[in-house]
Formats: sequence, C-alpha cells, structure tokens
Amino acid sequence: MELYRTYFDRHRTQRDIINVGLFLLAVFIGTMLVNTFFMQSFRVEGRSMESTLFTGDRLVVNRIPVTLSKIQNKDYVPDRGQIIVFKNPLYQQGASEEYIVKRVIAFPGERVVVSDGTLTVYNAAHPQGFHPDDQIKGPGSPTSGNSDITVTDGSLYVAGDHREDSYSLDSRNQLGLIPYYDVIGPVGARIYPFNQIRTF
Repeated sequence: MELYRTYFDRHRTQRDIINVGLFLLAVFIGTMLVNTFFMQSFRVEGRSMESTLFTGDRLVVNRIPVTLSKIQNKDYVPDRGQIIVFKNPLYQQGASEEYIVKRVIAFPGERVVVSDGTLTVYNAAHPQGFHPDDQIKGPGSPTSGNSDITVTDGSLYVAGDHREDSYSLDSRNQLGLIPYYDVIGPVGARIYPFNQIRTF
C-alpha cells in the first residue's frame, strides 16, 4: 500500500501547476525589479538622434545611477553631452511617444542661445559662451531655430543630434525643459543591430 504524507503527494498535477505559477510569478517580479532599479530597454523611433542613433536601434538604459540618487534622496543629474532617456512631459495617451531619447546640453542657471545655426551655452565659467557641440562627437550642424532661454532649477536643456529643420522635438522648440524627475537614466549601450553594438 502506498502512503502519502501530504496533500500534494496525492495530487502531483496540482503541485506542478502551482510550482509553474510560482516560477512565472518570480520571473515577473524579477523583471519588474530589474526594469525599475537596474536597467531598461527601449527602441528608437524617428530621425532626431541621427547620425548617432537610428530607427530600430535597441538601447539599454542604466537605471542604477537614478536608483542610487533616489536612495540618497537626491536628484539624478546626468553629465553634459550624455545621451539620456526621459518621460515625455507632453505625453498624452495615444497622442505621442511616452519616452524620448536626447542629449544633455545645459543645466540650471545656464543660458542657451540658438542663433545663426549654432548652439551656445553661457555660464559662470564661460561668460562669453561656449559651443558644447565642439566637445561632443555626434551632433550634426547646423542647428536650426532661434531661441534664448535660461535653464530653470531642477531641469535640463536637451537636444537631438539631428538639429536641422524640425527633425528633433527638443528644448529648442515645443518640448521645453526636462525636469530631473522625468529622467529614466543614461543610455548605457546599443544592443541591436548586432553588427553595431556599442557603449555610450
């Protein structure tokens, strides 16, 4: 006579179903934790970051600096020239992209002038202004538009790398400044296409 010590010894099919369910739940929770605190993947749409990024590129965003800043109750502030992904402040359900990728140009207190095809940043260290594009490999020229704006506290001035005409919706035009709290994180790597894998 076969003896069963537990309910699940007698009902092995139910035990297997529960085990599979627990495994799937663990995978789901693990994925959520990774996406929230460690890294997140995004797909590029549009031409605003050419010739650095292209439609169809798959990016991995590093969430760790943002997570560490939140643990310390601080705002995460990326570096100038860094490519970041952020939540679109103009996002409306079904109307526009929820997440956008752009390059960091200026910080609070800095004045940014776009004129005669050039983007110039003025700050305490550079009262006569400097051209951040001179220090960054990627942005094309000329930079279209005419604007003069001072970056407000807790926000960033961002721009795409494809700055001719209206290819890039960014701080030069309707997008405006980006609050620190909308930053998802810096782009760490492009993982697709496989023949163009690179880090940033």
